[in-house]
Amino acid sequence: MTPKTKNTAQKHAAKKKTAATIALAALAGAVAGIVFLGAAELAALLVARDASPVVAVGSFVVDVVPRWAKELAIQLFGSNDKLFLIATVGVAALVAAAVAGMLELRWRRVGVALFGVAGVAAVAAAVTRAGASPLAFAPPAVGAVAGAVVLTLAVSWLRGWRVSAGEETRGVDRRRFLVLTAAAAVGGVVAGVGARLGSAATSSIAAVRSALRLPAPASRVTVPAGAELDVEGISPLFTPNRDFYRVDTALTVPSVDPANWRLTIDGMVEKRVGLGFQDLLRMGLDEYSVTLTCVSNEVGGNLVGTARWLGVPVRDVLALARPRSGADMVLSRSVDGFTASTPLEALTAADRDAILAVGMNGEPLPLEHGFPVRMVVPGLYGYVSATKWLTSLKVTTFSADQAYWTPRGYSAKAPIKLSSRIDTPRVDRGLSAGRTKIAGVAWAQTVGIRRVEVQVDGGDWQEATLSAPVNRDTWVQWSLDWDATPGTHTLAVRATDLAGRLQEQKRTPIAPNGSTGWQQTLVRVS
Repeated sequence: MTPKTKNTAQKHAAKKKTAATIALAALAGAVAGIVFLGAAELAALLVARDASPVVAVGSFVVDVVPRWAKELAIQLFGSNDKLFLIATVGVAALVAAAVAGMLELRWRRVGVALFGVAGVAAVAAAVTRAGASPLAFAPPAVGAVAGAVVLTLAVSWLRGWRVSAGEETRGVDRRRFLVLTAAAAVGGVVAGVGARLGSAATSSIAAVRSALRLPAPASRVTVPAGAELDVEGISPLFTPNRDFYRVDTALTVPSVDPANWRLTIDGMVEKRVGLGFQDLLRMGLDEYSVTLTCVSNEVGGNLVGTARWLGVPVRDVLALARPRSGADMVLSRSVDGFTASTPLEALTAADRDAILAVGMNGEPLPLEHGFPVRMVVPGLYGYVSATKWLTSLKVTTFSADQAYWTPRGYSAKAPIKLSSRIDTPRVDRGLSAGRTKIAGVAWAQTVGIRRVEVQVDGGDWQEATLSAPVNRDTWVQWSLDWDATPGTHTLAVRATDLAGRLQEQKRTPIAPNGSTGWQQTLVRVS
């Protein structure tokens, strides 16, 4: 081999060595990130379960994310939007940790400093969460220290490598490095996953809910004959709890023990009132049938559902505190810091069944739907009324207070829009020619539905058959017989409420106070 060839080979080998070392530094950083998260989760299990850095940072992201991003996440992922966000935060943390590893190799202590910055940011996110415990700072701080130590050791091993004549003369060889980093990674994963599983296993809230027996209601919902149509593919009259949509700002489901639950009613009141869970039950429960709708529900969307709710009228609870003259809004607050602005009149009107709900479809509220107590207000979108994991009611005014979504571009008041939806047939399912049914649901809470009409291929509007209404707060089902012929057809639906108002035809976006428009769908008939 000539000197020139030998020199070229050495340079090539040096470049490969450098590239490999940088890659290993990135690996070391990622492993340190795993240790950071695992150690933090373990510390959270031991001293502050509400201070997981992933959850704390994710919750901060939920609070600051722009409106369009929130709407996009709900459209793309539905109720899985929170799982996606947690995964995204975790992946982003590992990528940032890998970058910190490479920087630490190039500039001593820079990567460690980045871990320190990440720790401070995670501490800030944890301690500023609503209801944060006094030790909320500890888990992210412990995680940052553990991650920084692992990063320092791993990168110092890489720096110790010196190669002469193809043989390692100093430091730890590559195999040992990989074994040690793999052990650290496994340890971090085991600590993190184990802590999460341990937290779930030792949480007694699910067991408390399962053991809870609610008093029998003084009155039950009367379901008239013909309230549910026998049509395949139509939404059931009452949405099963497992299928009921979930949209809220809680990245993880809050754990609230009914024994420790307290509701505070204050603000513009004659008397500040505090109630426990048993105090609420002693006021007497009744059953109500109410359809709820999310403001994020697009035309034809599925962020709407109906349930039998068990609860106490909000007006009875507010009456204990005696709201003062001049108040026009109640700011309800969740244990996770979410707030909703509800017109006082909607909560106190004698003809409106606004309730504090403790039961849903014959059982205590599911954990993800607000256990032990949530608000249910007919005729208002959830973001201004349906506060879950309720903890306080502040009687105030719209001019004095703003709720969570108002400064984020949504209206302070948001009555639900008159709407209708086609459930069957669907564009993603084949349909054979012949006699079939077009069917779906329509809703106009607090008013009721008078008529639903269907249009096929731009022809005349045909009046559909309606189910017998349970009440004016519950959706109705509708159906229309149709002789389907082969080809592609366009179906449209519109509704008219009992006040004579026709559903608005023009399409508008969900912001600032709910979408409008007649649903149209394509159907392929073979």
